[in-house]
Amino acid sequence: MRLLHTMLRVGDLDRAIAFYTEILGMRLLRRKEYPEGKFTLAFVGYQEESAGAVIELTYNWGVDHYALGEGFGHIALEVENAAAACDTIRQRGGKVVREAGPMKHGSTVIAFVEDPDGYRIELIEKSADFVEHPA
Repeated sequence: MRLLHTMLRVGDLDRAIAFYTEILGMRLLRRKEYPEGKFTLAFVGYQEESAGAVIELTYNWGVDHYALGEGFGHIALEVENAAAACDTIRQRGGKVVREAGPMKHGSTVIAFVEDPDGYRIELIEKSADFVEHPA
């Protein structure tokens, strides 16, 4: 496994991108709109996603504010096989809250598990061209 990203929900995507790029010096790595799901994702970081963890900025269309703490989404881990990872986590006493399968508005295979405090961890199945993530 490897840490991929941390997801934050933002009320103004352009303002958030400007902060992370212009103030903190990160680069905008990619940005994609998901009209069916009514959200836009932007990934920012200091290096390419293949080289290290990045931040996923998620803008849910029409939501311009989150109370502090409600904007945190999840931590994402890359796994070779999402279903097998769920089985292993379950065998170790972990809680799987979304079984492995394609994401709602794309084809990337994902799953979600929960830590003891209820924080979600997304498992993203490794593929040659994964570029989609859920809101």
